[in-house]
Amino acid sequence: MNILVIGSGGREHAFAWKLCQSPLCEQLYVSPGNAGTAAIAMNVVIHPDDKAFLKTFVLQHHIGMVVVGPEDPLVNGLADFFAGDPELKTIHFIGPKAAGALLEGSKDFAKQFMLRHQIPTAAYKTFTRDTVDEGLAYIDTQHLPIVLKADGLAAGKGVLICPDYAEAKASFREMVEGLKFGEASARVVIEGFLSGIELSVFVLTDGKNYKILPAAKDYKRIGEGDTGLNTGGMGAVSPVPFADAAFLEKVEERIIKPTIAGFQQEGFDYKGFVFIGLMKVGDDPFVIEYNVRMGDPETEVVLPRIESDLVVLFQHCAQGTLDQAELKISPKTAATVMLVAGGYPGPYPKGDVMTGFEAVEGSLLFHAGTKRSDDKIVSNGGRLLAITTLADNHAAACALSIANAEHIQYLGKYYRRDIGFDL
Repeated sequence: MNILVIGSGGREHAFAWKLCQSPLCEQLYVSPGNAGTAAIAMNVVIHPDDKAFLKTFVLQHHIGMVVVGPEDPLVNGLADFFAGDPELKTIHFIGPKAAGALLEGSKDFAKQFMLRHQIPTAAYKTFTRDTVDEGLAYIDTQHLPIVLKADGLAAGKGVLICPDYAEAKASFREMVEGLKFGEASARVVIEGFLSGIELSVFVLTDGKNYKILPAAKDYKRIGEGDTGLNTGGMGAVSPVPFADAAFLEKVEERIIKPTIAGFQQEGFDYKGFVFIGLMKVGDDPFVIEYNVRMGDPETEVVLPRIESDLVVLFQHCAQGTLDQAELKISPKTAATVMLVAGGYPGPYPKGDVMTGFEAVEGSLLFHAGTKRSDDKIVSNGGRLLAITTLADNHAAACALSIANAEHIQYLGKYYRRDIGFDL
C-alpha cells in the first residue's frame, strides 16, 4: 500500500518512522515533510487546500491511505472531500470529517458538546464583540486566576491565564475587540480555572469502537521549572506516573465512553484520533480541551511505545473494525527533549546549519523544523528536533535524551534540561 502523510513536524516524522516499519507500507510520501522524513520517505509539496492537485496526486500515485497530522485540513473538511468524491472515497482516510473536527475548531462548540454529554469540564460562558459588557461583568464573578480562550484555531497560542481582574479585562478586550488572535478570538470563552496537574490521553476511534493509546505529559513553557512563555511543546514523557490504573479507569468511564457515545448520537463520521487534554484535580479528571489529531511532541513518545503494526490499526480504524485490532503497548518509558531555535517562541532565525547527528546513540531523532540545503541540514522553524529515548524507567529515558541533546550543534541552541524530572 502507498501511504501519504500530511504535515511537516516531529509528529509527522514519528508517523512516517512508525508506518515504514509495516510490511504493508510500500511507498511512503510526506507533504511537505522535513529533513528527517526525506531520509525514509519521499517528500512532496501539496497544499491541502489545493484539492484538485491533491486528488490528481493521490490517484496517479495509487495512494491507499492518507494520514493527516495537523488540525487545519480536518477543520477545513479534507475528510469530507475524500468521502464525497467517488474516486477517492475508498481510500483509507485517518482524520474526522469537519462536523467532528469542530471539537478542536471551536472551543465553544467543544464546551457545549461536553455539557450535552455530561463530560466533566470547567464552568464557562462565551462572549463576542456584541456582548463585551456582559463579558466584563462575568469576569468580576470569577475566582482568580481567570482563563480566556480564543474560540477558533490560534496555533496553540489562544489561551491566556490572567492573575488579576484588571489584566483579565484588558486581555479580554484585546482578544474580542482588537482581535489579538485574529478571527479566532472574535468569540472568547471565559472559563473557571482548574487547579491540578495536566496530562493528555489519546484515543484512536472508528466512531464506535476505540483503542486507548499511551497517556503522556508534555511541557509547554519555554523555561526550566515551567516558567516563561508558552510554546508548542518543549518535551514529553510517557507513561505518566501520577495517572495510575484507577485514575485512567475514571477517564475511560467518565470521559472516553461518553465522548464516543456523543459522536454516535450527534452523527459524527469520526475515524481518527481524539486528543483529550486533562486536568487531574485531586483524583478526578476534567477535560481542558479536545484536539482531533495527535499532539506534538506527545506523538514522539506515544508511537515508540506502540508495538503493534500502525498500518493495520489504521486499516481497522478506516473500515470500522477497530474492535478486531490488537494494540500492544511497551511497558517501557519514552522521554523526548525538544531542541528549539534561539529566540523561540519569539522571533527566530532560519537557515542555521545543524551538525552532530551521527554522534547520537541510543535515541531516536524526530525532525521538526528542519530542511535539507545541498548536503546540509539547516533550521527551518522554531522547534527543530525531538530527541526520544525508550528506556526501562523515567530517569534513564530522560537522562539519555538530555545527554544526546548535547551532541547536536547549531547557532543559538536551546532546550530544557529538566524534562521529566518533576515526575
